[in-house]
Amino acid sequence: MKMQLYLLFGFVFALIIATFAVINVGDVEINYLFGTANWPLILVILGSAVFGGLSVGLFGLIKVIQLQRQVKKLHQIHNEKESWKAEERRETVSDTVTPTQEIPHEKAEDK
Repeated sequence: MKMQLYLLFGFVFALIIATFAVINVGDVEINYLFGTANWPLILVILGSAVFGGLSVGLFGLIKVIQLQRQVKKLHQIHNEKESWKAEERRETVSDTVTPTQEIPHEKAEDK
């Protein structure tokens, strides 16, 4: 449901940008570092929107990859701690009861 809501907002936002771009169809002068060019305003608006969307998507993807690495590392640490705890429990159980230990009340009954 959450993804559908994001998709709906994305379509509405794209419709608003497209409407804004179609209304502004005049040529504009774009000043570059080494010169100028005349482009339709619709291309400037749509290009800016696409570039902005790709930038946000790229930064979001980088963050997701970083978080996935962190989760993987934390799972590894958690598994190591769990195996350490299990080993410690096994040692504790084996130290408390050994098959060669004599039970004190059996000695008293034998006499």
